[in-house]
Amino acid sequence: MIQLQREQFVAIVDHARESAPAECCGLIGGLDDAANSIYRLRNVAANLEIAYEAAPEELFSAQRLMRERGEQLLAIYHSHPRSVTPSPSETDIRLAYYPSATYLIIGLAGSEPVVNAFEISEREQRWQQVEYEIMGE
Repeated sequence: MIQLQREQFVAIVDHARESAPAECCGLIGGLDDAANSIYRLRNVAANLEIAYEAAPEELFSAQRLMRERGEQLLAIYHSHPRSVTPSPSETDIRLAYYPSATYLIIGLAGSEPVVNAFEISEREQRWQQVEYEIMGE
């Protein structure tokens, strides 16, 4: 189960809010399921309001920083600005190339943001919701 500090959780929700109506995206690095770093990435998808694609140079830079810091890729996050209770889209499933990562999706359409976590298998074309923990609650 991924463990986020309260300020990390706030940082990814803030990123989603700042990017709306476009989708945001980023990575979470850490060790032993404990998040250490949030890596905001620029969304360069053709249609920013319904898809995300991390800018390749920023993605490679974030992965390099993770290696230098001795971190693992724990999670990939992105937003669904028009969703109240977010779940993976067909595109999210098709492009889930990191099966060991947890996928966090931030829904912004309700009165408060909702962040759901998922394990996604691109190979098996399936997903399941998983739990995450916010430390310092």
